[in-house]
Amino acid sequence: MSAEPTLFEKIIAREIPADVIYEDDLCFCFRDIAPQAPVHLLLIPKKPIVRIAEAEGDDAALLGHMMLKVGEIARQEGYEEEGFRVVINNGKDGGEAVPHLHLHLLAGRAMQWPPG
Repeated sequence: MSAEPTLFEKIIAREIPADVIYEDDLCFCFRDIAPQAPVHLLLIPKKPIVRIAEAEGDDAALLGHMMLKVGEIARQEGYEEEGFRVVINNGKDGGEAVPHLHLHLLAGRAMQWPPG
């Protein structure tokens, strides 16, 4: 018996509505429903990778694609000039809330360092 689909798998399958920003064959980008900045987008792979620490060698092309895509999305949405932050949480202590790899694209305000 397979595991229950994650929240993100349900969003990809259109079982849960989302404000979609971008989609291709490999990844899906939408607005976070609990934003931590004026702009908070999530970019997720369609392949269900639990977290970055569990990605494998054959995921390298997908991960590279996602890194290029997050920059492209930031440029297209107009966040390149002022800047933006890309965050990947891994595990409970890393702030991971959904067990499906995702990149947070945060923009619209000055980011602080250290981040938290």
